[in-house]
Amino acid sequence: MKAKSLSPIRVFSVFLCILAVMGVPALFAAGRRDSEAVSPEQAIVRIGSLYEPGNLSNVDAGGQGITEAFNGNVYEGLFRLTDRGTVENLLAADYTKSNDGLTYTVILREGVKFHSGKALTSADIKTSFERVASETSLAARKSSYRVIKRIDTPDAKTVVFTLNNPSISFPYTLSYVWIVNADGRDLKTTEDGTGPYVLDTWIRGSSLSLKRWDGYWGQAAKNAGVVFNYFTDAGALNNALLSGQIDIITAVQSPDAISQFENNSTFVINNGASTTKELLAFNDRVKPFDNTLVRKAIYSAIDRQKLLSSIWGKYGSLIGSMVPPTDPWYDASLVNANPYDPALAKTLLTRAGYPDGISFTLDSPTYDPHPLVAEFVKSELAKIGVSVSINPISADEWYTKVFRDRNFTATLQEHVNDRDVVWYGNPDFYWGYNNPQVTELVNQAEQSATADEQTRKLLEVNRIIANEAASVWLYLYPQIVIASSGVSGYPLNGLNSQFYAYDIVKK
Repeated sequence: MKAKSLSPIRVFSVFLCILAVMGVPALFAAGRRDSEAVSPEQAIVRIGSLYEPGNLSNVDAGGQGITEAFNGNVYEGLFRLTDRGTVENLLAADYTKSNDGLTYTVILREGVKFHSGKALTSADIKTSFERVASETSLAARKSSYRVIKRIDTPDAKTVVFTLNNPSISFPYTLSYVWIVNADGRDLKTTEDGTGPYVLDTWIRGSSLSLKRWDGYWGQAAKNAGVVFNYFTDAGALNNALLSGQIDIITAVQSPDAISQFENNSTFVINNGASTTKELLAFNDRVKPFDNTLVRKAIYSAIDRQKLLSSIWGKYGSLIGSMVPPTDPWYDASLVNANPYDPALAKTLLTRAGYPDGISFTLDSPTYDPHPLVAEFVKSELAKIGVSVSINPISADEWYTKVFRDRNFTATLQEHVNDRDVVWYGNPDFYWGYNNPQVTELVNQAEQSATADEQTRKLLEVNRIIANEAASVWLYLYPQIVIASSGVSGYPLNGLNSQFYAYDIVKK
């Protein structure tokens, strides 16, 4: 018989009690009451999330949790993707592009230091890109950096990127690369960034604390620090906000509990623009999902509106491909490219050569809402003679088994990035979709001379993958951020899981 385990918050509370007995000040005490309020610049902001990092690295399957906590807060890029989806200079003071589009010359900002005290140089930029593009890197956008032919560092403040071909999205692509210290250290367990916060403590299974760094080159964070408190249950996350244990939830995952915060002046509910897609992703390399008709049959067998409503109620929306409405190449008509029609699904299976149905294993992450989605999908597919065996796996197992080793038949996963339709142009990506026309269109789009030309090419990609049911795009998550009414300055849209904390003010 297993011993009863303590919840993350309970473990943290016990830890704080131990500190108190030892006489250690609990700077990040989860239970601080409003009566103990301090000035905003000395306040600690307590953030609640379901996404604890697997490790502290963005190239070693750290997961979306490390992006949420570290991107823009601890690490910075040459450019920054704002919460509105625009790209602006960050560690790059300026840049120029050659007339042929093959050379980008970046001038680094003056006065930037790593948390270790070392001054930022062009060598760090080169090392950071080599790290992301290395053979061992698990960075999701790794293939995007193949466009780089060479990186030169003519002096300490100048970086010259020479490309194999023009890349209209290159500054956007650069915004994803965290700049790390070229001198190197174990970045799975430690950090050395240039951002406004440094890592304070990471208590696995409980919390990750960041504190304001006084040596930051830019505008100092508006708070003294933030604590990401981690939960494995969405209901417990909501209860923590209701009870005052945390100040803000980065993205609500338990819609049934939203009503608890409505019509309550103590809290503010924000419904932002989401880029997070819930996918039933096939391994398109293997039978039976190498057959387009089978994929389309699975798609038409699932009542996606019923699924969305059962999980999110009035929130969220349906999409028909990998493209959310915030991307320029969104096509609303694709929502019905694979309509819910069980009779059609059975016909498609028969045409594909499977009149008696099929069976497959579905690797499903164990955190919300995937278990509910997996059971719904299993029930729906049983109606057309498709037998599904659900294999629950942790986030770490998913990265190893599915993303890295491609050892799966079908899986569930939420994809948080914007502009990620281009991954269907990469046959080496984990789902293995391989359509030479799509690959060529993605390449042409990236080499476009204008944004309009890029949009036209990616609209065509969008339509092809939808009509071929490259995956099943079950729904688009809502982006619901709920916070205590005394908290402001937090991001609303959460693009790509980033959650910039430095502008958050707590009164």
